[in-house]
Amino acid sequence: MSRASQTAIPCTLMRGGTSKGPFFLASDLPADVQTRDRVLLAAMGSPDVRQIDGVGGADPLTSKVAIISRSSRAGIDVDYLFAQVSVDRPLVDLTPTCGNMLAGVGPFAIERGLVAPRDPITPVTIHMVNTGTVAVAHVPTPGHEVTYEGETSIAGVPGAAAAIRIDFRDTAGSVCGALLPTGNALDHFDGIDATLIDNGMPMVVLRASDLGKSGHEAPAELNSDEKLKARLEAIRIVAGQRMGLGDVRLKVVPKMTLIAPPQAGGHIMTRTFTPHKCHAAIGVLMAVTVGTACILPWSVAHGIARPPDGPVQRFSIEHPTGEFSVELQVEHTNDGLKVIRSSLIRTARALFRGELLVPASVWIGKERATSTDAVQTVQHG
Repeated sequence: MSRASQTAIPCTLMRGGTSKGPFFLASDLPADVQTRDRVLLAAMGSPDVRQIDGVGGADPLTSKVAIISRSSRAGIDVDYLFAQVSVDRPLVDLTPTCGNMLAGVGPFAIERGLVAPRDPITPVTIHMVNTGTVAVAHVPTPGHEVTYEGETSIAGVPGAAAAIRIDFRDTAGSVCGALLPTGNALDHFDGIDATLIDNGMPMVVLRASDLGKSGHEAPAELNSDEKLKARLEAIRIVAGQRMGLGDVRLKVVPKMTLIAPPQAGGHIMTRTFTPHKCHAAIGVLMAVTVGTACILPWSVAHGIARPPDGPVQRFSIEHPTGEFSVELQVEHTNDGLKVIRSSLIRTARALFRGELLVPASVWIGKERATSTDAVQTVQHG
């Protein structure tokens, strides 16, 4: 009997927040990391700027993968491994996590039978494997079934859907080991001030005005400014070293954010690079981290941001297509700022369920493929 020319893998394509990608059960993918990454590249159609031979959307925001499994950890429902699949390089980056894709983890876990639904809300406790941190997604499940219908709108997504509240635990320093990896609220790069910070996402926060920008430019204008992007990348490479991330030229962290005074009643205006293209909005954990920088005494945001008062602060972060609200509970201690909790609201939707096909030359069922094509995998740490 001849072997099938393609391998079918159960998959759910989901929108999570303002991102989109395939969600897999870990048990449906190869156990071998190199083979798994070849499968992910083939599934997304990378490397190719159009991703024409896969389900990727030819953009970093739609070239993402979530891998889910039942957790063996006490008090944890599921493990969530995030993979950022490069569009134009044979690269699978496991360094960061993704808070937008995280919004789809709870609904996916319930619908795939990993978590028993409750009525009317099902809390799903999620271990984010990439960063070792924990989040709790509160998924609407009236009548013990996931619902995607609702009245909540988020910037960057048309229409409305059911609200999913996500509470983050212990995100400070999740990738770099400390909220302020260099120990400073303010660092300097060839005359440019910056705050290097990690509250779930390693970020380099800079004043747009220091780089000759207003911070209110359209993403397309910033993306066409090669001089600006070259300067940001030069800063990013040095900042990555200072943050303990090593050589970041093949990594998607740290992200770069330009800040400016708000225009629409928020607390700060942002233009975020992820890391080489200006984001049309701002990612979940990017927003959490930038918001934290804005309430940090003597950070680069001092004198620009308008932080609210009180131990629990609702922070509105403006971006090119709207605003993103985060809630931060912090304490100012003798050792500096301590983040107690970060929360936000996202939405998600399952788009299709079925089987994703990859060439059998990449993976024949549970067998290891014999392909020797070079694949780069970036592991956290």
